[in-house]
Amino acid sequence: MKLKIKLPLLFMLVFVLIIFPGAVFIRNFMTEKPKILRLPLMPVQLEVAFYFLILTGMVFVILAVYLHFNITKPLQFLNTRLKRVNISRPVILSSKRRDEIGELYNHFNEMEDRLYQAHKEQIGMIAAMAHDLKTPLTTINGFVELLALQKNLSEKETQEYYELILKKTKHIAELINTFSSYTKGEVELDALDVKSVPAQKLFASIATEYETELAGFDFELAWENSFKANQHILIDEHMIRRVFGNLFSNAVRYVERKDLKVYMRGYVRGEYAFFQVEDNGAGVPEKELPLLFQKFFTVDKSRQNQNGGMGLGLASCKSIIEHHGGEISAFHSNYGGLGIRFALPLVK
Repeated sequence: MKLKIKLPLLFMLVFVLIIFPGAVFIRNFMTEKPKILRLPLMPVQLEVAFYFLILTGMVFVILAVYLHFNITKPLQFLNTRLKRVNISRPVILSSKRRDEIGELYNHFNEMEDRLYQAHKEQIGMIAAMAHDLKTPLTTINGFVELLALQKNLSEKETQEYYELILKKTKHIAELINTFSSYTKGEVELDALDVKSVPAQKLFASIATEYETELAGFDFELAWENSFKANQHILIDEHMIRRVFGNLFSNAVRYVERKDLKVYMRGYVRGEYAFFQVEDNGAGVPEKELPLLFQKFFTVDKSRQNQNGGMGLGLASCKSIIEHHGGEISAFHSNYGGLGIRFALPLVK
């Protein structure tokens, strides 16, 4: 039972326990009553007040004990746990209560779990960055040592080493720029400039843009939508276009066939506008589908180094969609490749 119901009932019970017996006492003392209940040398009015005071005190003692064990003590325990929040290894705060106190405990558990996930993600980001930077730095260090130690290198060999060092240096700069762009995008998400945009118009604009872009690579885009003219979504259009940009960029970057075909679809289900982008590429293993939206995650590290991906594109997409109140997921496309589906709430 909720406290907003439990407490009024409790105070109503207290009121009844005080007023009703008090009325009975007054009625008894106003009439003839047994002498055993009479206190010597005490007026009738004082006797009424005396017994009424005892009864009131008993009721409020019971009330105080109840409030202590049902409200004060649980809140004190929660305050103690707040001082010992453990983001590295959360401990579940259990409660069988189904009132507001129970909900408060559940929300605390959710908060601590989110802190744990954020801490874990932060450590993962640092580890991934260190790994991605360590590889080219190791290569650069090796070639610099060769240039310093081997004095009899030919001019051609020296030039090749310098070119490799330059290549790895540019790769490091690209990694840093990519990470910088991602963090900048995360900051921008806190100040979204949302406007009501017709879903049909937005879909057609994006489809036309990427149809032309894919044609430049001799690839094909097939698109269709069932949006109506009066169906709008509340979005920051610049950010949503960035999502589509990442999805199409991934399809082209990791293509392993010359006849790449991308399929784009839009439709409405319930109170959401759905957008799907699929391809007929190599796809992603089943076990790795849930991991695609993690920061710095790539399906194949060798493919990452070859194509320049850093594993932040889909993570950025997830942040943008969730900041708009939507959801995004990955699935195996019926066309053989990877499919990405995201939903944005319709304007009511």
